[in-house]
Amino acid sequence: MEAEGKMRVPGRIFATKKMFESMGKDRTFQQLKNVATLPGIVKSACLMPDGHEGYGFPIGGVGAFDMETGVISPGGVGYDINCGVRLIATPLSKKEVVPKMKQLVELLFKNVPSGVGSKGKLRVDMRQLEEAVTRGVDWAIEQGYRAAKDKEKTEEGGRMDGADFSAVSEKAKKRGLPQFGTVGAGNHFVEIQEIERVMLPEVAEKFGLKAGNVAVMIHCGSRGFGHQVCDDYLREMLAASRKYKIELPDHELCCAPINSPEAQRYVKAMRCAVNYAFCNRHIMMHWVRETFDEVFGKGTGEEMSLVYDVCHNIAKFEEHEVDGKRQMLCVHRKGATRAFAAGRRELPAYYREIGQPVMIPGSMGTASYVLVGRKGAMENSFGSSCHGAGRAMSRSKAINTWKGRQIENELASKGIMVKATEAELLAEEAPGAYKDVDEVVMSVQAAGLSDIVARLIPMGVVKG
Repeated sequence: MEAEGKMRVPGRIFATKKMFESMGKDRTFQQLKNVATLPGIVKSACLMPDGHEGYGFPIGGVGAFDMETGVISPGGVGYDINCGVRLIATPLSKKEVVPKMKQLVELLFKNVPSGVGSKGKLRVDMRQLEEAVTRGVDWAIEQGYRAAKDKEKTEEGGRMDGADFSAVSEKAKKRGLPQFGTVGAGNHFVEIQEIERVMLPEVAEKFGLKAGNVAVMIHCGSRGFGHQVCDDYLREMLAASRKYKIELPDHELCCAPINSPEAQRYVKAMRCAVNYAFCNRHIMMHWVRETFDEVFGKGTGEEMSLVYDVCHNIAKFEEHEVDGKRQMLCVHRKGATRAFAAGRRELPAYYREIGQPVMIPGSMGTASYVLVGRKGAMENSFGSSCHGAGRAMSRSKAINTWKGRQIENELASKGIMVKATEAELLAEEAPGAYKDVDEVVMSVQAAGLSDIVARLIPMGVVKG
């Protein structure tokens, strides 16, 4: 997409023809053009193949900004700050799990609370919440949620430094207290998956993935805590945009210069929400392991290894190459996953020689994928890849198209057991409401952003 009008850089879209055409049905392309007008944006505004209309930035949008002249925008991170995915490999085969699937799904539904406004098993007071959101998984590990070795296989080591609880509103704190350790609603889930096929055996072995074995994927974020942080700072950033005379093509892109007091406050609060989500997924993983112990015998959880935990709604300061020079940038990823290639110092030593694991969740009846970051991502998308299938239909339209019981029966006919708090949720998250995840991952592989390592298919799903 060539730069036109007030665009400072071109737009770069990674998609097959089919994916590209699907994006033209809403405001996705216009939103990408809008992002390209923001001050200090460098190289290009990027859009992943799962892209669709969002708030401010399109979902699937990536924008990187110069540290001196650029801005930071809550709309470039999203409401569910650090929504992300954690994948756990188990030593169990599909044959071992299938006979106990009903018991396993029922217990996961009980042990890992879910749903809108759901209250977790974990009770924390305000002081403990402050510790958790400033220290991340270090706090969770000290509370007895094993295991310390999982920390190194979490993006940012499970903690973003610089989180400041005083930058978070009282309303956000109160919303965060009862929801700690919960999946949430929408497209969030705990899913039992079969590793159906391995495409890169050597990489899969390093990731701990074996064809025919079972894995567990957790998809969730920072719940009402992160949502409120975003909501609070959108209002502040709108005022900041006027204060700093930033011309906005859309008020949803409200922003402030990176080094301004307003932007710095947002960063401190955003990092609290990032750490909240890291703790959330870490604690839920602990309960998943306990559940497997209960169903398959004590010690099973100890053999369940974390593959990786990745974020896909975040802004981070990273070094990338721009016009032949290494430069520190503020990279916004909104519905996009970091996909660093081999050699990046940010990767854990265990993965530094092969590249970062990238998890791409499907939607109940569809496949999920594990990818690995490649050099093309470093050169063309600021080390980013897609984050999921991407919606093809609004939730309201999906509810009017399907019935929850209908979806439950269709999944059961495929051997997929699902349990959700409300039947309506199954309708709004129906597989048909999403794009073709196979086409999405083929797009990023063809573009050289990441390679497909393994394909996973659902066996049992616990929905919020």
